[in-house]
Amino acid sequence: MSNQICKLRSFSRNLRYNFGEDLKILFCSSEVFPFVKTGGLADISNTLPKELSKLGHKIKIILPKYKQIPEEKFELEKVLEDISVPILDQNANIYLTNLPNTNIMVYLVENDEYYNREVIYGGYSDNLERFEFFSLVILELIKNREMDVDIVHCNDWQTSFIPIYLKLKNNRGTFYRDIKSLLTIHNLGYQGIFEKAKYPKLGLDWKYFTSKYLEFYDKINILKGGIVFADSLNTVSEQYSEEIQTPEFGHGLDGVLRERSNDLHGIINGIDYSIWNPSTDEYIWKNYNIDTLENKKYNKKKLQDKYDLPESHHPLIGIVSRLVSQKGIDLVIQSIEILKELDLQLVVVGTGSREYEKKLSEASDKYSNKISVTIEFNPKSAHQIEAGADIFLMPSQYEPCGLNQMISLKYGTIPIVRETGGLADTIKDIDEHKDGNGFSFKKYDALEMIKTIIRAINTYKKEDKWKKLIISAMKYDFSFQKSARKYEKLYYNILQ
Repeated sequence: MSNQICKLRSFSRNLRYNFGEDLKILFCSSEVFPFVKTGGLADISNTLPKELSKLGHKIKIILPKYKQIPEEKFELEKVLEDISVPILDQNANIYLTNLPNTNIMVYLVENDEYYNREVIYGGYSDNLERFEFFSLVILELIKNREMDVDIVHCNDWQTSFIPIYLKLKNNRGTFYRDIKSLLTIHNLGYQGIFEKAKYPKLGLDWKYFTSKYLEFYDKINILKGGIVFADSLNTVSEQYSEEIQTPEFGHGLDGVLRERSNDLHGIINGIDYSIWNPSTDEYIWKNYNIDTLENKKYNKKKLQDKYDLPESHHPLIGIVSRLVSQKGIDLVIQSIEILKELDLQLVVVGTGSREYEKKLSEASDKYSNKISVTIEFNPKSAHQIEAGADIFLMPSQYEPCGLNQMISLKYGTIPIVRETGGLADTIKDIDEHKDGNGFSFKKYDALEMIKTIIRAINTYKKEDKWKKLIISAMKYDFSFQKSARKYEKLYYNILQ
């Protein structure tokens, strides 16, 4: 009789999904803006839930309560105490607040041993336990009826434990029976790989430590497990979803991704124009739009002043990035001696590899009239560079989606990109496409990048052509509304 009731419930749920009624989505992320941010995942974890909520869906967000999150600023309220996680012999407290300026509930998982750290990720020896704990707490909240969920939307390896446990721990009861999981891969380069000796901490049978499931060159690979067990998968651009199924971009997981190719989708990220809009941006010196482009020139002058560059009518190229090889920073360093001879100025802001930080800083000291490098992560500076630069450079080795190229278009700051992943999906070279919106190069090579920069400089010198390019760029719409509709459709497909 109980089995018949369960089947009837599942049938009625599917009927409702067919008619497109609201869904209950739990969005699980290791970082969410404005609570804590190290990269684009935090922005997506803010913007996508907001847009899904506008479509009528019931969205809840959950993240760890890191040391860096101020309780008073976000009015955190403790709502649950001592949630037990037996596998790790740890307890959690749960705090609740709202995503600022919305009614979306945000849950924060507190455990000082795991989250009271100087940085939120870092090379901690217990990173497996830190994010396993986070995922297990989420499942306990679902099991204890604290959260009514249709789909658990997981992001990257830090929450890939969830689809693993949803599938492998389902024999504990029926509370997970109808819950589906979506795993979004924001960057396949980060997989959560740990030593085999830690496997018992997962509480899983050793039969799952095989190449079919979690084993990866005699180590544990959490992202691989998520890919195997999630009900559906997506990446953050169509091109990247295809690239990661090849040995060149698959980081050793191309085989398992090809096996799941029918369940792998590409959905380009979008931009929150309430934050990134030159006509309303509170961080820039003067707001502007298509009709007041002279104010963009004012922002350029102020940017030159800020970074001690002389006033110049040459194009100013901006880079705001993690200073790591994935972002093509090695190409920039290889090109310094040529770039200093070109009609340009270069402003770089970011943090990352100490080697890259050192080499870029040395170039800045040596060629201070042409190049400025600031080693920091500063959101305000990012906005000011988008507004003040003429060109934005993104020579990435690979790029799952990229946000800055789309932001740059809105600010009339023309992108130069390497043709890969989301950069290839969003930026079309003006010399190859009638409706081009930037400049791109295919081969990952410093000389190819330099040639493309020279093409952009030559176009910049043609004032009328450059102005038309700016106006055309600023009209592009990469709002997250379109992306949210695609996620909505994917959710419904998963639930059928």
